[in-house]
Amino acid sequence: MREDRKKRNRRDRRGARTAAAGRSAVMTLENGSLLIRVPEELDHHSAAQISARADQLIKEQDVREVVFDFSGTTFCDSSGIGMLMGRYKIMQALGGSVRAVKVQDRVERILLLSGVMRVIPVERI
Repeated sequence: MREDRKKRNRRDRRGARTAAAGRSAVMTLENGSLLIRVPEELDHHSAAQISARADQLIKEQDVREVVFDFSGTTFCDSSGIGMLMGRYKIMQALGGSVRAVKVQDRVERILLLSGVMRVIPVERI
């Protein structure tokens, strides 16, 4: 019984490390376009990280477009919606644009219900 509990705890810790590693967004900048690969879960923690990093790049580089790649994203909460709208407002002020690509059904529904799709172009997978 005790041995089973140890195995289960080890397995749970491994899963936690994997989940934490998947929370980071990957950003690439090419020809004035900032591509942000959104992590599997777009929640308060990941949204704050994306906002900070994206804002820094937008400020330091000549970014004309921000593209959010949702191909690996299965969850998005209100923090994620706020992060998207914040980058939209910044880019609007700079004369740039924002769009979301490779959006899966579940996330698309959240973007639709929140009203994001009225201001940000969204392309499904």
